[in-house]
Amino acid sequence: MRILRSKEPRVAALLIANQKVEVKSKPSRWAKSLGKVRLGLRAASGTGDAGSLIPGMVLGDTSLQSENFRSDMRRSGLTHLVAVSGANFAIVSAFILWCAQFLFKTMRIRILATAIALVAFIALVRPSPSVLRAAAMAAVLLIAYATKRGADSLPALGFAIAAVVIGDPWQGRDPGFALSVLATAGLLLFAPRVITYLERYLPKIIAQAIAPPIAAIVFCAPIIVAIAGYLSPMSILANLFAAPAVAPITIVGFIAALLSPFAPSLSALLVTLVKPLAWWIANVADWTAGFRVLTISKGLLGFVAVIVTIALIVLLPRKIVIATVLIALSLSYLQRFPGGDWQVANCDIGQGDGAAINLGSHRAIVIDTGPDPELIDRCLKQLSIREIPLLILTHGHADHIAGLSGAIRNRKVGATWFGNVKRGARAQFGNTKIKVLWPDNGEYDPNNSSIAVRIDTPDFSLFAGGDMEPQTQAVIASELTNVDIYKVCHHGSAYQDESFTRALDPQVAVISVGAGNSYGHPAAKTLTLLAQVGAKVLRTDVDGAIAIAARRHRLKIKTSKGSFNFIRWE
Repeated sequence: MRILRSKEPRVAALLIANQKVEVKSKPSRWAKSLGKVRLGLRAASGTGDAGSLIPGMVLGDTSLQSENFRSDMRRSGLTHLVAVSGANFAIVSAFILWCAQFLFKTMRIRILATAIALVAFIALVRPSPSVLRAAAMAAVLLIAYATKRGADSLPALGFAIAAVVIGDPWQGRDPGFALSVLATAGLLLFAPRVITYLERYLPKIIAQAIAPPIAAIVFCAPIIVAIAGYLSPMSILANLFAAPAVAPITIVGFIAALLSPFAPSLSALLVTLVKPLAWWIANVADWTAGFRVLTISKGLLGFVAVIVTIALIVLLPRKIVIATVLIALSLSYLQRFPGGDWQVANCDIGQGDGAAINLGSHRAIVIDTGPDPELIDRCLKQLSIREIPLLILTHGHADHIAGLSGAIRNRKVGATWFGNVKRGARAQFGNTKIKVLWPDNGEYDPNNSSIAVRIDTPDFSLFAGGDMEPQTQAVIASELTNVDIYKVCHHGSAYQDESFTRALDPQVAVISVGAGNSYGHPAAKTLTLLAQVGAKVLRTDVDGAIAIAARRHRLKIKTSKGSFNFIRWE
């Protein structure tokens, strides 16, 4: 066994066993019972994002959740639903308290019974620091609910904070702890004021639904910006749309979990009843994750900026505040990436290639899939691509094909070109014509064996050649005619044939490249050549994902990092 110094602040050392770990004692009946409940709910929940969400919301079991799904939940402001949080504890506690009224007459005994059940629930979801923190915050909300004295629950909140920090001093440095405290404080102090104000203009039920996410976001915003450097205005809508589904999933899922060891069929039936609600939350996250976020500086500067902004909002007249919020939400919607109008998109998938040509009706030709399945899947989701009539994998290097499983995930795929087409092959989808310009029947290295295609539509023309280099670029240079869009070969490396680039004479040159890559891509020499032919250069390391809308000698360019351009030519 080896002992290594750990980089985790709260961990003293890392123990590495060189031999097989031997189990010395069997788990207790209590531990086995809890394990059966967890495994039973996991089995009943099934697969997919909806299936993975249910065990996470109910018991904190996130083992089935993909990184892509977690990313969508985080970006949409729904990350508190990915695992057990204070809200889940509050829902379970409120449900048990409601059931207790049929067994016990006095509120004091009901609260005691609920507290005992809460302790058992903590054991079920495992008493990790985050779970204990969530339970403490839930206890505060439970007291506020039971006594109907929310404003006077601050002493209880203070006691919960002290208890958590005394029990685990490292929580004082945990951003999650700060967010839990602030969210709880927002629900206690600010949400009632928001409800009172909104009820002047909106039905009571809508005001009560909107107020909690607004209160939580306002109180948590400074910490979120200090950590992440951005805020998502759409998170208010995401929480509003998801809110009706949270309590049913939590309560029914909790019952299903308890029944799973004894009546697995009944447990599966209960999960089936709430799975459409989990599907709804997953789709809300997927939809809102595609919208723009408000990018703000990280650290102290961002923290102070948000505090000052909130202070101004509080001091400004309410009409101005409402108008500002509506404008922010509208701008976020209008500037979402890529929007509804695009013909060519290049995904931001790091050091690799991944592009799509829009065929309409959620269909696209996909050229390469990049190095990461999750990144290409997320990009195609943003583009609303559900069907790939033609998948072109230019050559066998991992930065072009390793993301294949993500590209085809839950999508219908037609023909696939990968080493099975040669120069002269053609395909057509409606008005979109594809012609293969390379490779021929010769023997070349992988880069120079890349499939190169020219795509022509009534609105634009495009050339994409994978990682072709001067050896083969020069062979076809004399056959090329100019194109509107050039997907620059080999990530803009220095290995480019000048006659080849000048023959293409593109209006726009798209370079798919990872930020800070070790290859020196794109090369200064290549950027200079593209500038000489008058091409507008777009780079994924600088501009992020790129979407181009083409309408008869007019290109509208939109990027995920905020740039917006028009290009016209005769």
